[in-house]
Amino acid sequence: MAHDHRHDTESMGDNRLLLAIVGNVLLTVAQVIGGILSASLSLIADALHNLSDAASLVIAYVARKVGRKPPDEFKTFGYKRAENIAALINLVILVVVGFYLIFEAVLRLFRPAVIDGWIVVAVAGVALMVDLATAVMTYRLSRTSVNIRAAFVHNVSDALASVGVIASGTLILLNQWYWTDTVLTLLIAGYVLWQAFSMLPAIVHFLMQGVPEHLSVGQIIRRMEAVPHVENVHHVHLWYLDEHRYALEAHVAVDRCNLHAIERIKGEVKTILGDEFDVAHSTLEFEVAGQCPSPIPGGRG
Repeated sequence: MAHDHRHDTESMGDNRLLLAIVGNVLLTVAQVIGGILSASLSLIADALHNLSDAASLVIAYVARKVGRKPPDEFKTFGYKRAENIAALINLVILVVVGFYLIFEAVLRLFRPAVIDGWIVVAVAGVALMVDLATAVMTYRLSRTSVNIRAAFVHNVSDALASVGVIASGTLILLNQWYWTDTVLTLLIAGYVLWQAFSMLPAIVHFLMQGVPEHLSVGQIIRRMEAVPHVENVHHVHLWYLDEHRYALEAHVAVDRCNLHAIERIKGEVKTILGDEFDVAHSTLEFEVAGQCPSPIPGGRG
């Protein structure tokens, strides 16, 4: 039953992503047409940002599907890291879009245009509703997946951009302040870049097999060495298996030679690693500290 419930939840999440993808693609087309007709660079900028939203959702959707594949002879730990690779791709797209918007805004400073404020406000209003709906659909999924979180950031930043475009269009209608369109484009670009660069370090740290941020190798070593008969722990490696599971390997020196005693110590250490540090996979190589006593000739050893 638990498996069926999880399957239903995943299917519901997939359906939400598909609906969000369709909505964002249609919105992008409408924004591009509206931007061309109104000569609004900020509306076109919002459309490009929205296109990156659609792309991010497609990437997130595919990564979710791939990530569910079970381990096999080629990927013995499974495919969950596909979602983190997708998050990296989405953030790189955000960076590219951000710098492109800055480039276009600077060009507009030298080539000002007359902008139709009514079209800008109308199209941006529709965009805001779609962006908010998409953000609502992806919010719950984003709490447990960095992949969906990256897509969610796309949508939130696009919703804020739509609010700005509406404000810019209103100022153009009231005061003919066409320069607000260019300023808003620069603000959108700045926000996009800030969001991307704020998330990139964590993704890179994960893909570089970094230590989980909330865990300390030193603390884990001290806890392992507190187990009776453990002399020292060295050659420790701790990394992410996937976003929610951690792995550890280490050499453990003990003062026992008896295989049964070593197995008991190993079981105790593994329990501590799992219960206290959420280490889902641990590989421990045991060594004897010192020398084992030689068996008595003719004895039972």
